[in-house]
Amino acid sequence: MDLTVIWAFVIAVAVAMYVLMDGFDLGIGILFPGFKVGKERDQAMNAIAPVWDGNETWLVLGGGGLLAAFPLAYAIVLPALYAPLIAMLLGLIFRGVAFEFRWRDPNHRRAWDGAFCIGSLVATFAQGITLGALLQGITVEGRAYAGGWWEWLSGFSLLTGAALVIGYALLGSTWLIWKTEGELQADARRYARICYPGLLLAFGAVSLATPFLEGQYYQRWFEYPGLLVTIPMPLIVLVAALFGWRSLSGAKDQMPFVWTLALFLLAMIGLGISIWPDVIPGRVTIWEAAAPEKSQLFMLVGAAVLVPVILIYTAWSYWVFRGKVGEEGYH
Repeated sequence: MDLTVIWAFVIAVAVAMYVLMDGFDLGIGILFPGFKVGKERDQAMNAIAPVWDGNETWLVLGGGGLLAAFPLAYAIVLPALYAPLIAMLLGLIFRGVAFEFRWRDPNHRRAWDGAFCIGSLVATFAQGITLGALLQGITVEGRAYAGGWWEWLSGFSLLTGAALVIGYALLGSTWLIWKTEGELQADARRYARICYPGLLLAFGAVSLATPFLEGQYYQRWFEYPGLLVTIPMPLIVLVAALFGWRSLSGAKDQMPFVWTLALFLLAMIGLGISIWPDVIPGRVTIWEAAAPEKSQLFMLVGAAVLVPVILIYTAWSYWVFRGKVGEEGYH
């Protein structure tokens, strides 16, 4: 039993769960200015009110797991990406404060609505930049970061930031299609039809640029046996996108969200194929960055208890609030 691989899987699952689950409520924040002031914005807020803070549990698990299980990677990544990571955290804090105060301070609700949008946009864009900076490579000498303050900023990282903004906006719009009705649902369908082609273009641009960032990416995708995945992957993505596009006009309101999740999962599978088994692509493998085996085993006992608990209360909260959101709340 390779504990290092198990911990890599745990952290990968935590990050994926965060992206899929917190992505749609960040997306709703990004789209918020496009909703009508009053009942429509209140309805959009109520669509995520029971779950938005619980979704961020997975971010804590992923970040804490990286520190505990792969301390070398944490020590290298943090100084390399201080700026976007701090921007992400400030955006999440700003969004959370705005979410609560828009209800408690109705006299300044417009200002809090703007803060909710800005916080969501900043957090999402910073997450995308962080991903792009990791993919393009971090300068490492020995066991420490050796790059400059602005190394994270590049055309590619800005591209991944923009791609994630579009992707989260699509997740948010399809969640509202599923969970709302009336004028808000119609607006959500309209925004989803705008975001779908934008996301496909962004995916295509990132996918075309990524193989040329690192030699290992090119080998994984354009040399055998990687070609066995490279050839069918674009077709699979297009089929999923086609079904997702058609579902926007269908009677099953949950299907646009399901197909959007499928697109994100395909993107994360492609990302995993590109970087495995590195924790810092092209620089540090998971085994080089891993904590001692006894430490991993000790933490795994705690994770074996906590992760099921998180899954149970998350599933329960989504089950309890499984209906649609009307003007007065869930029904």
